[in-house]
Parts: sequence; C-alpha cells; structure tokens
Amino acid sequence: MDEAGEAVSSKARIAVASVVFVGFLFGAVFPTRTYLAQRRDIAAATERLALFEKQNGHLEQELRRLESDEEIERIARARFNLVKPGEEAYAVVPVPVPKPKPVGPSPAAAKPAKANRERPHPVVTWFRGAFQRVF
Repeated sequence: MDEAGEAVSSKARIAVASVVFVGFLFGAVFPTRTYLAQRRDIAAATERLALFEKQNGHLEQELRRLESDEEIERIARARFNLVKPGEEAYAVVPVPVPKPKPVGPSPAAAKPAKANRERPHPVVTWFRGAFQRVF
C-alpha cells in the first residue's frame, strides 16, 4: 500500500503545487503588472504637467506684455491704423502697374459694330432657349 499511497500523494502534491502556483500568479504577478502600468501613467502625466506649466508660464508672460500700454498702442497703430489726437495718418498706396498694350490692332477694335450685331444679348439667348423648350 505504500506505493499506492505514494502515487496518490504525488498526484496530490502536483495538484496542490499547481493551485499554489496559480494563486501566486493572481496574488503577485497581476497586481505587479497593474502597479507598473500605473507608475508609467504617473510618469507620463508628470511630464505633461511639466510641459503645461512651462506653456502656462509663457502665456502669463505674453499676457503681461499684452496688458502694457505700449503694446496696446503698438497693436492699435499696426493693425488698425489708429493715431493719437493731433497726429496725421498717411497711407502709402502702391502704384498700379500699367497693362502692356497689344502689338497689332485687335480684331474687336477693327469691327466693333459687326461683332455686336452677330452676337445677341445673353438675356435674349436665354429667352429664346426657354421658349424653344416650352413650345
């Protein structure tokens, strides 16, 4: 009976060891993975927070600059062409570039009256097309 008892006890030991190993996995490995994932998330959030604090500092500096009277005056003059009372505003307008003249006589200039008689007005053309579709 010792052999039968040893066979049963070895199978029982393997089963118990398997249960203990699975219990160890659930008890140690999975929480450890969760803990490490949370640490990565915290590190990423810390980096984003540092970036946002840096951007916030730049924006606060820009806000202080834009609230100054000198900057408000500069923007009003540059964007909106505003002047102080007693000052005169001038606008420099670019000179238009003349169009190049054609080398030879244009065909429309040679026969202006005939061109107008050959081609009817667009409204007349539209009415003719509409009446032809209806009748």
